[in-house]
Amino acid sequence: MNKGKFLFVSLLLLGAWGCSQPGTVTLEKDVLMDKIKGGWAGQTIGCTYGGPTEFRYQGRMIDDSIPINWPDGYIKWYYDNSAGLYDDVYMDLTFVAVFDRLGLDAPVDSFAMAFAKADYPLWHANQAARYNILRGIMPPASGHWQNNPHADDIDYQIEADFAGLMSPGMPNTASEISDKIGHIMNYGDGWYGGVYVGAMYSLAFVSSDVEYIVTEALKTIPEQSRFYQCISDVIAWHKSYPDDWKKTWQACEEKWSQEIGCPDGVLVPFNIDAMINSAYIVIGLLYGEGDFGKTLDISTRCGQDSDCNPASAGGILGTVLGYSNIPEYWKKNLYEVEDRDLVYTTISLNDTYQMSFDQALQVITRNGGSVSEKSVSIKTQQPVPVRLEQSFEGMRPVSRIGVGKLLPEVPEIKFEGTGIVLRGNVESPDVNYVAEVEFFLDGQSAGVMSLPANFTLRAHDLFWKYQLDPKEYTLTFTWLNPAKDAKIHVADAIIYGEALVSVED
Repeated sequence: MNKGKFLFVSLLLLGAWGCSQPGTVTLEKDVLMDKIKGGWAGQTIGCTYGGPTEFRYQGRMIDDSIPINWPDGYIKWYYDNSAGLYDDVYMDLTFVAVFDRLGLDAPVDSFAMAFAKADYPLWHANQAARYNILRGIMPPASGHWQNNPHADDIDYQIEADFAGLMSPGMPNTASEISDKIGHIMNYGDGWYGGVYVGAMYSLAFVSSDVEYIVTEALKTIPEQSRFYQCISDVIAWHKSYPDDWKKTWQACEEKWSQEIGCPDGVLVPFNIDAMINSAYIVIGLLYGEGDFGKTLDISTRCGQDSDCNPASAGGILGTVLGYSNIPEYWKKNLYEVEDRDLVYTTISLNDTYQMSFDQALQVITRNGGSVSEKSVSIKTQQPVPVRLEQSFEGMRPVSRIGVGKLLPEVPEIKFEGTGIVLRGNVESPDVNYVAEVEFFLDGQSAGVMSLPANFTLRAHDLFWKYQLDPKEYTLTFTWLNPAKDAKIHVADAIIYGEALVSVED
């Protein structure tokens, strides 16, 4: 697309969106498609750029002296050798495909079952939700923190791109989509991460001002929430330190890096919480100042989930710029794979562009806009906050009890607190084996867990119980169906209490 034409359209959009009341924005269809393609392309490029650094830098930034490479053929190499990197993309496509097959009114159970029965491996909130769904715990209960210890994790945040890309200029519509699908696997801050990312994508169609996008999109999040307060801080720190992203990163690390929910991340440097990783997206966008490469690099160098964060930042900025204005240096690696199906799918990026475009046309029409032969008229929306919900209220991790033994060698675990999560896994030469373990608190049954040895079907955690009365407890176990050569590893126990504890490396 002609750059002069793009800049002119961008200025018109920014002016239209600057009014105090929702208005109507008209886009030529080729501009709409260009932005949708830019979103998917930016996401794929960002994921690839940050891929080698993912979770290698926990609680520390990647120093400028450490090179992050972008060689020719890089995306093709990952497609050929490590295609699982693109879970950001193929997870989105699970939901895009359901909309394509069943339409905009597809029931949430269709999304949940497509997700739960897919062949791809999952982790954290996604895997906990899969486990729940396959046992009849359907959304939104499948993502609720009492059923899912990973409810605040990043999972829906990295999968929410589609919601914003199919809702151009309509952040509240993106939030409605996220309400349905995001609660399959998340709750509270984990859900807010997806709501916020979806809103930023949505606004990227109608504004070229990155600071405006990150600030305006935050209006979809309740001000009382921790998520809102964290991102609001990042925006304020950017104003205080406009030329030094590392000062903002450090301030964020000191105030907001304590993991509360994820059993893998509490009281250790690892942090897959949606809130802190969303902060890194925003740091990349604000300090990237509209420069595609700079945006990717800063989001990556913030560390933690440093493939997903540049993927989100790159997708949002790619939507602002449009596919045709992503610099050739970054885009050329994409050409080799755009006609190839993503792993675990029968959908290519070229298919995705068209499916997402078709869905955007439907959403525009449904929400008061119109579609003509060459253009679309979008009835834009002023962002409004979704409902307030917070996971793990009144609870804080107070200790991590190392166990490191097989279950028969663990007679009991004594603890004092208001909750416990037991981490571990099941091994068996029989991939269909499912261990049945009954857990007891002070001799009273606390439930039976079915624990598949199959990695794809596994329970992410062996056992959890929250909102206990604050006192001393003894946790014991009965393995109801021990099998030859089967093993149940108990890694450690996360104990929750009412007191706040500072995270120490």
